[in-house]
Amino acid sequence: MAKSDSEIHNFRKKSFDYIRKDLTHKNQYWMEQKIADRLLKIEFYCKEKSGRKLQKNAMPIREAVVVIKENTTMQDLHNLSKRLEEELKIRIFQIAIHKDEGHYDKDTNEWKPNYHAHLVADWQDLETGKTLKHQSFHYSKMQDLAAECLEMERGVSGSLTRLEAVEFKIKKKEEDLKILEERYSQLQKELESKKAEDLIVKESDFLGFQKIKMGKTIENYKKAIKTNNIQLLKNKTELESKEKQIAELNTKIESLKKEVFLFKSKNSALLTNETFFAVEKKKYLESVENTLKKAILQESIKFPNLQNLNEAERKDKMIEILEKTSKENNIPISAFEEIFGDSKKSAQFFKILSRENNEQEQKWVVKSKR
Repeated sequence: MAKSDSEIHNFRKKSFDYIRKDLTHKNQYWMEQKIADRLLKIEFYCKEKSGRKLQKNAMPIREAVVVIKENTTMQDLHNLSKRLEEELKIRIFQIAIHKDEGHYDKDTNEWKPNYHAHLVADWQDLETGKTLKHQSFHYSKMQDLAAECLEMERGVSGSLTRLEAVEFKIKKKEEDLKILEERYSQLQKELESKKAEDLIVKESDFLGFQKIKMGKTIENYKKAIKTNNIQLLKNKTELESKEKQIAELNTKIESLKKEVFLFKSKNSALLTNETFFAVEKKKYLESVENTLKKAILQESIKFPNLQNLNEAERKDKMIEILEKTSKENNIPISAFEEIFGDSKKSAQFFKILSRENNEQEQKWVVKSKR
């Protein structure tokens, strides 16, 4: 569920180290209502319409991030919002276009922009007052609408992409195998037909009659058979190697098909089951917290004087650790923002950063590395 804290990031209410401030002026923002105000409105309407309070685990306000082009306009996103409301009853009430995020290519040092937009939506069913109950095909429809309205290519999952790549490899290997089989067959035919005539050595006697010179002809046959046997053996080895590669790729593709099936099943559950989504999100954030704790403790062991830093220096050091952990573990910055949105957890991590390294902490880090 989208929280009021997301407005800080979306509408750039404070400065962030991972953005290019010289590009922030290119961002565009639109807000119909604040998240906190919208939530109060939703809770009131739910009580009025259904006679019951909004459930604690309900997610009546949700946020999505869509990839856009450099020339995508606010009007394009309003058109998408209109289609979402008309076809799926989803009402967008906040839009933030970000053109100041991205990264520098580590080889060329070229800026690679990450153009995207945050859409915050009211997920309440106005007919019942409850949260909209969408199935997995509805979410597929949302992605289709986004691709259509924003003129972007429809995305596919990483597993599906890898599956297509493996299928392409198998097709290529099978084509190579067919060529080898044809070469193998051709060699055998050449040995039995036309080439055989070239191996026969003849000479004319003094009367002009052709006679076969048995010694030289037999020698030619021996050389030809030896050469062809070597070539046939080489082709046979290549054939066996290709067949083995195809078998291995087929095994891999079966594994990927299972992975795709599990991915689709889990994705469907995440999109349609609020309880499952909440459990998975909690597990993921706990994993991120654990990874961050390890990173902070390792840093404090490497630099034992961290407890002597002042408040500003500690904040800078924490940002440095967060950026490094994000890059090394492929963790989105938004996950850290949510964790540090909890003041107790934030204070706990800063406490870990600033306290002296005792023996127990060092043992914990060594054990974690294993």
